[in-house]
Amino acid sequence: MNKITSIKEILRDIPILFLSVGLILFTQWIKGIKNPDALPITGNTLIGLLLLVLFASLALCLKFALNHLHIQFLDNFPVLGWVSVLSLILCLVFPKAIDYINAVDFLSITTPILAFAGISVANRLGDIKSISWKIAIVGVFVFLGTYLGSALVSQIALQIAGKI
Repeated sequence: MNKITSIKEILRDIPILFLSVGLILFTQWIKGIKNPDALPITGNTLIGLLLLVLFASLALCLKFALNHLHIQFLDNFPVLGWVSVLSLILCLVFPKAIDYINAVDFLSITTPILAFAGISVANRLGDIKSISWKIAIVGVFVFLGTYLGSALVSQIALQIAGKI
């Protein structure tokens, strides 16, 4: 389990958050060039991105603070979980935050996330190789199940809507 143990680690993660914001803005800008009907970059987009950075930064600080309590459940709770909980609470308290976050294109957010995930997996290829060839079989069934499940849900939804 990757635990946040020092302020130094939190300070290391903050520039990564701002790099992500830059990548999100770049992706949304490119999408706007390719598709003029796409969501434009506005002041609300910038505020929405700053809110997302704020949520992530608060979650990192909360995780750091809670690690010192040495409660097993809290120590093992992932930072992403804290981001989700804090985002939910803050958006309930400040509903206007949802309008700002909606100004950020969803696809523009997923592009840097997938890039970072790819880099993370590439850095751990040795660990993946040590698991053995059986992981490939599990992966095939996971991908196949996900694809078939999505296709089945889409088929049912389209039939209910009367599109097919």
